[in-house]
Amino acid sequence: MTTAWFTASPRRHMGRVAAATTLLAGLAGCGPQYDPLTREGLWHPNHANRANLVMQVANPADLVRGTGATTSDGQLAAAAVDRLRNDKLKPLPAAGVAEISTTNSGANNTGGGQ
Repeated sequence: MTTAWFTASPRRHMGRVAAATTLLAGLAGCGPQYDPLTREGLWHPNHANRANLVMQVANPADLVRGTGATTSDGQLAAAAVDRLRNDKLKPLPAAGVAEISTTNSGANNTGGGQ
């Protein structure tokens, strides 16, 4: 019991190969003129974001390899992470601005827009 593609004649097989080769050769001609990134008058990547970032950085070498802060205290930062993980957060200090609190107006407003 064989399938039809096994029993096809060599001539038919060669015809299929020739048709596939012709199709591939024809599609190979669909080169850069149809590619939106290479056609004239269209958008082209020009690395504008990178250029803007480099102009804003004091030392462009820092974009490749960062530098450590000499005034940072690793133990203080680690203690803050430890308090966060163990739910022992310190309250925020008073900032001198008005306190924001929720109030209940007593109305039963369901928000239905009526």
